[in-house]
Amino acid sequence: MRSAATLDRAFFERSPRDVAAGLIGCTLLHRGVGGVIVETEAYERGDPACHAFGGPTPRSAPLFGPPGHAYVYLCYGIHAMFNLVAEPTGTAAAVLVRALEPTAGLESMRRRRGRDGIRELCSGPGKICEALAIVLSQTGEDALREPFRILAPERGFDGEVVAGPRIGLNRAADYPWRYCLADSGFLSRPAG
Repeated sequence: MRSAATLDRAFFERSPRDVAAGLIGCTLLHRGVGGVIVETEAYERGDPACHAFGGPTPRSAPLFGPPGHAYVYLCYGIHAMFNLVAEPTGTAAAVLVRALEPTAGLESMRRRRGRDGIRELCSGPGKICEALAIVLSQTGEDALREPFRILAPERGFDGEVVAGPRIGLNRAADYPWRYCLADSGFLSRPAG
C-alpha cells in the first residue's frame, strides 16, 4: 500500500459540497480493503433529501457530528450506505461515498460481492459497504481511526472533478451535488 498523508478532522469541518469534491481522488480503506474515491454526493441539513432535514432522530444523530465520523444507514431495507460527516459538530451534514476504483484487497472484495469483474465491486454505495465489509453498527464511529483510513490523493493527482444532479432521490434530485472523477470507468452511473 502506498504511503500517503491521512486526512485530518479539519478537512471534514467544511461545507459538505467542498468535502464531497475534495474526496475525489482520496483513498478509502476499511481493514486494508478499499480504493480510490471516484464519486460522492453532498447532503446538508437544509436539504430536503438529507436525513437530518426534520431535525435529529435516533437514526440521524450521527449526522450532527463530530466531523470525520461515519454515518451508515440502511437503504430500502437492504443496502448499507457509508457517509462521512461534514461541517462542525451540531450542524448535520454528510457526504455519501457512491463509488470507488478498487485498489486494495481485491480478492476479499470479490469473495464478499460474489463477482469477478473489477468494475462491479464498488460501483455503487451499497456495493462499497458489502465489498469493504462496512456494517450498520459502525455508524457514529470515528472514520479517521482504524479500522478506517482515508488517504489524501497521490502526489500530482490532477483528475477533473465534475458536478451534476444526485441519483435516486425523490426530493431535491436536481441539486448539482454529485461529484465524479470525469471519465472514470468505476462510477455508479456516467457523469453528466
